[in-house]
Amino acid sequence: MIEVQGLTKRYGPVEAVRGVSFTVGTEQVLGFLGPNGAGKTTIMKILTGYHFPSAGSARVAGISVQEQPVEVKKRIGYLPESVPLYGDLTVDEYLSFIADARLIPQDARKKAIQSSLAACGLEQVAGKPIETLSKGYKQRVGLAQAIVHDPPILILDEPTSGLDPNQIIEIRNLIKALGKRKTVILSTHILQEVEAVCSQVLIINEGRIAAQGTPEEIAGTLKGTDTWELTLKGAALPEITEKVRRFTGTSAALSLTEGGVPGTVYLRFTLNRDAEPIDGEGIFDWAVAEGLKILQMNQKKLSLEDIFVKLTGEEGAP
Repeated sequence: MIEVQGLTKRYGPVEAVRGVSFTVGTEQVLGFLGPNGAGKTTIMKILTGYHFPSAGSARVAGISVQEQPVEVKKRIGYLPESVPLYGDLTVDEYLSFIADARLIPQDARKKAIQSSLAACGLEQVAGKPIETLSKGYKQRVGLAQAIVHDPPILILDEPTSGLDPNQIIEIRNLIKALGKRKTVILSTHILQEVEAVCSQVLIINEGRIAAQGTPEEIAGTLKGTDTWELTLKGAALPEITEKVRRFTGTSAALSLTEGGVPGTVYLRFTLNRDAEPIDGEGIFDWAVAEGLKILQMNQKKLSLEDIFVKLTGEEGAP
């Protein structure tokens, strides 16, 4: 549905986007994740035909953004970070204006407006002036204008910015529902946003792609993704250290301390990415063979926050 190859955008001496390539299929919700200023909004403006790239190419539904920007816009619903609303119009009037601008035929306009109102939960406020609505409902109106022409692709830039927790949940649920029948690109710097609604993640840092895939796939490419925490009973600290080293290998990051209960040891180890994987059953069999009792065991996976910090922090920056 969306194909981007070697996309680059320069503003004078500043290179905001640097050689970005990715694809998005149908009925996928792709999360653009990155710190402020990473280049997310610039990429979105190129995909929507508002900016042209300095190099590279972008195709939406098989149509070149550079060559046929108007045709691309017909197939995209766009919600910018600052929603362009006219406060003195009612919701109905505003959507009618958008439908007119989108060249929706007159005989299909009423149905299109009613469908977008229903999809965004706006039927009860359709006759109210937009300026009287809460920020959450204004954001819903922004989404309604993005889908009034029933586009196959939605591009949403920070759709929950400035909303309260209840409003955020409402908008996220709406985006998830839309993602079941449309291709959605969602730009955000809020980690919970991506975890809540996105099936794929694209992490951008300093104009480049730092990683892409599901959070699990990205975590699998990082070193030290498999961490275990155990409380063991049956051996003193000096004695158990060598046993653990033989089991985990010398390259594992290892922490051994006396447990909170006398006669116990707290063990934490993180395997190197190249090491043979160890599962819970393997740890249990090892403990039994060594005459140890496992009082507590927990496996820790890298969270999206951990991944984000690794890839966009000082050490992970390109």
